[in-house]
Amino acid sequence: MATQDDDSNGKAADRIKDSAQQIWLAGLGAFAKMQQEGSKAFEALVRDGAGMQKKTQQAAEETLAQAQQRMAGFASEFGTKAAGQWGKLENIFEERVARAMEKLGAPSAADMAALQARVEALEAQLKKTQQGTATATAARKTAARKAAAPAAKKTLRRSKAG
Repeated sequence: MATQDDDSNGKAADRIKDSAQQIWLAGLGAFAKMQQEGSKAFEALVRDGAGMQKKTQQAAEETLAQAQQRMAGFASEFGTKAAGQWGKLENIFEERVARAMEKLGAPSAADMAALQARVEALEAQLKKTQQGTATATAARKTAARKAAAPAAKKTLRRSKAG
């Protein structure tokens, strides 16, 4: 029986040795094949890497564009809200200044507008009066010249006769 166990152990050892030898040879074959095709594999890896870089860069650019659009929307919304608040603040300020000016007795914008309209009306009336006065003065001067002309002729005649 001991021989049978030794034979079985020997066959198992041979099988393991043969299997190890085959694994070793497969590894050497893979190594040799990689040495022969290494440059091709390297070039394939470079192409794959470049393709992956393009994909990730494109995805990053799309994400950036979306983020920029969102930020532009936020900025626009913020600007609109801020403008509305500034408008309200401006109105409050104007109202308070107007009340303070009124308490001090200063004329309001409406008072100033009415005063301006009154000044313009008075200027127009004065201009008409001046034009009428100038016309009347010119008419009087013309009448005075006409009246003075015969008297001057008589004076000339008398001085020649004398």
